[in-house]
Amino acid sequence: MTGQDRFRASSRPARALMFQGTGSDVGKSLLVAGLCRAFARQGLRVRPFKPQNMSNNAAVAALRTGAGTGEIGRAQALQARACGVAPTVDMNPVLLKPTTDVGSQVVVQGRVLTNASARDYMRLKPSLLPQVLDSFSFLCADADLVLIEGAGSAAEVNLRAADIANMGFAEAADVPVVLIGDIDRGGVLASVVGTHALISESERARTKGYLINKFRGDPRLFDPALDIIAGHTGLPCLGVVPWFSQASALPAEDAVALDRQGLSAGEGLHIVVPRLPRISNFDDLDPLRAEPGVRLSLLVPGQPLPVDADVVLLPGSKATRADLEALCHNGWDIDILAHVRRGGRVIGLCAGFQMLGRWVHDPDGREGAPGSTPGLGLLDLETTMTAEKALIEITAHDDRTGCDLRGYEMHMGRTDGAALDRPWFVLDGRPEGAVSADGRVRGSYLHGVFAADSFRRTLLRELGSSVAGSVAYERQVEDTLESLADHLTHHLSLEALWQMATGAGKGHQAPVAGFSSQ
Repeated sequence: MTGQDRFRASSRPARALMFQGTGSDVGKSLLVAGLCRAFARQGLRVRPFKPQNMSNNAAVAALRTGAGTGEIGRAQALQARACGVAPTVDMNPVLLKPTTDVGSQVVVQGRVLTNASARDYMRLKPSLLPQVLDSFSFLCADADLVLIEGAGSAAEVNLRAADIANMGFAEAADVPVVLIGDIDRGGVLASVVGTHALISESERARTKGYLINKFRGDPRLFDPALDIIAGHTGLPCLGVVPWFSQASALPAEDAVALDRQGLSAGEGLHIVVPRLPRISNFDDLDPLRAEPGVRLSLLVPGQPLPVDADVVLLPGSKATRADLEALCHNGWDIDILAHVRRGGRVIGLCAGFQMLGRWVHDPDGREGAPGSTPGLGLLDLETTMTAEKALIEITAHDDRTGCDLRGYEMHMGRTDGAALDRPWFVLDGRPEGAVSADGRVRGSYLHGVFAADSFRRTLLRELGSSVAGSVAYERQVEDTLESLADHLTHHLSLEALWQMATGAGKGHQAPVAGFSSQ
């Protein structure tokens, strides 16, 4: 019997296995992506699932009906890619997009439901569980294996009563759980043992083992720790996964990954990005960061714009006016205007594009308190926030550069003004974006276009780089997913994880046609 036949031998109904962390940023998203690719290489129909995600790094995904689009977390889009399938909104049925420290836009099955404070969302959460289970059932109906990613920590027992992201979902869907601990941050023994101690007896019963992630050094030195954890929990260690050095080549799930980045030293075209409080879709930066001829720096509050900056790139934001005010509070508006006077260049993407105009209006309070905020005034434009949200996938030829582009729009607001008469792109004859009269300032609603190698090379040459443009970015992402799958296959037992996964369906409250709950 071949490996593929062995995995397929009992592949109906779909099996499911959930991975929960002992904390945030332990590597859940990366491990699930790698396992998605590893199991898909066995010939299985694999699907990723995350009941609830909190991230402003989002992706456009197909609605279940096939007509129209919605949005999900960027990590689930990457996991879908690892499975070899297009992303759908059911892979991440609840997405929270923070707009303030205590409030978020709530996206359910791809569509904006409401804006809610943290307290209001706690009251709303239980009502979302049927939709979460419905999405899970829908995925299971057309899969051999569903790999589920939890959110944050499994040990947040103070939030357990309304939980739909971790053990609350696991119990409602009746799926087994594997814990993931991050040894790189320290305290991994306490995090695994403490999590096991805090969860309930029934939750401990469905927890089948744990993984240690991000290990550096000789794993044999960790053997005594395994005995200690076993003595306190009785759980088997399912593997010690060494540090995967290529992880930075893949899109990150949320902005915590940006905390490890700052000012870049060295040579090359210097692109500087202000770290906005509600920065979104920051994987736009990844193809630029991958270029050996580019220095990409992230400014944090308190840092002035470096005088050697060649380009300032204003990224997307989930709260345009609030982040524009934060930009001015840090004095970056003055720095940017001085940069332009010295002959520097500025690029704005999505909310960054809106900030380049004269005003941003929000009369109905779509992103915060109603009002208007003055922009940088570098383009003759004004933006008005509207109820409609643009979620558009773009595949087009740019008539201006002669390059084929793939990207997407994901924004609220309508932008008008004379600057639109000088578009940045002409997509199959349709103008998009704007460029200043001197060509030094440009902006667009398009995300993802830097991933197109030919366009990125053309742009970097226009911006003054003579050496950048050598990276095949999409090929690099694919190669990294393959390497990640190899890495996990070597250090984990796919067979053991497959046997640990159970038939999905028991306990579902909202099955759909074609799904068996037996």
